[in-house]
Amino acid sequence: MRERGSVRYGETTIEFGVRRSSRRKKTVQITVDGAGVQVAAPLSTPPDEIRGIVRKRAAWILRHGTAETLAAAPKRFVSGETLPYLGRNVRLVVEQADVRTAAVRFDHWRFRVTVPMGVSDRERYDGVRRAVVGWYRTRAAARLPTSVERWWPRLGRGDRPRVLIRDQRRRWGSCAPDGTLRFNWRAMMLEPALVEYIVVHELAHLSIKNHGPEFWGLVAGAMPDVQQRRQRLREAGHLLPL
Repeated sequence: MRERGSVRYGETTIEFGVRRSSRRKKTVQITVDGAGVQVAAPLSTPPDEIRGIVRKRAAWILRHGTAETLAAAPKRFVSGETLPYLGRNVRLVVEQADVRTAAVRFDHWRFRVTVPMGVSDRERYDGVRRAVVGWYRTRAAARLPTSVERWWPRLGRGDRPRVLIRDQRRRWGSCAPDGTLRFNWRAMMLEPALVEYIVVHELAHLSIKNHGPEFWGLVAGAMPDVQQRRQRLREAGHLLPL
């Protein structure tokens, strides 16, 4: 008998299929393959128990899943939703006001967004999203160069690099041949320890361009828990809503 189910983990929805078998007596097995997330369970296992098991294994599923098997919950940019900032979920409050364009104010760990009165749902969505992205970019432009300066005495080489903020869907950062460091504004959604890891990673590329053992040795010398941070970054990347 085939069933479908889903669980939420952070901002990600994990969809899964269930195959029940009379031959399976106790254990519930989870696999992730080209067909998505599959659960093999005994006939008598309640659906709530299966969802609980999937939720407990969510971090493992995220590590082994792909964009096709994991669906990020789409944002509507309306009051009551949350957006991540420095690893914390921040509530979004959208209010109409006598303004020309949408604007964001970060107030007591709330995103307060004012939008023009009388706009359509589509105009509101576009305006709020544009304003929120602009806010993140501004924060990234202030925080990331400061982090680069903090780590520069440990990892810097040559002239001080230019630091640029970019919209890089598939990369957290990059180091150009001329030493320019580019960072994804979405880093501002991550917990501070992961933001620091991204900076250290790119600064290390000023000395070593590849990802060989020497490179990872250099990063680990500055940040001994690098492997744990790398893993957390992989998991966090699945959860970002923008």
